[in-house]
Amino acid sequence: MPLLKIQSNQSVEPARAEQLVSAASALVAGQLGKPERYVMVALEPPVPMSFGGSTDPLAYLELKSIGLPQDKTPALSEALCGLIQEQLGIDPERVYIEFANAPRAMWGWNSSTF
Repeated sequence: MPLLKIQSNQSVEPARAEQLVSAASALVAGQLGKPERYVMVALEPPVPMSFGGSTDPLAYLELKSIGLPQDKTPALSEALCGLIQEQLGIDPERVYIEFANAPRAMWGWNSSTF
């Protein structure tokens, strides 16, 4: 049920991309206390982006989950920014993260909803 979408203007080699999505999946599962079997991570191809008028390396992340507790978002932001810095070399000051709590009835899976 958690979905982490990662967009960046940086190219990522296939082996590095696999490492990033695996690390991100484990991080999200651990931070949210949810089974990793329900975590989805999408790393989008590099897209033209700017932040603060600059096209220096940057990233935009979306984390959506059923029951996403607002009090966990600061720790999630720190952990996700750390991951992006470690894996992609992007400074946390150039990362935006959108957090969204999804209602169960609005999240479909396995021909039904949660």
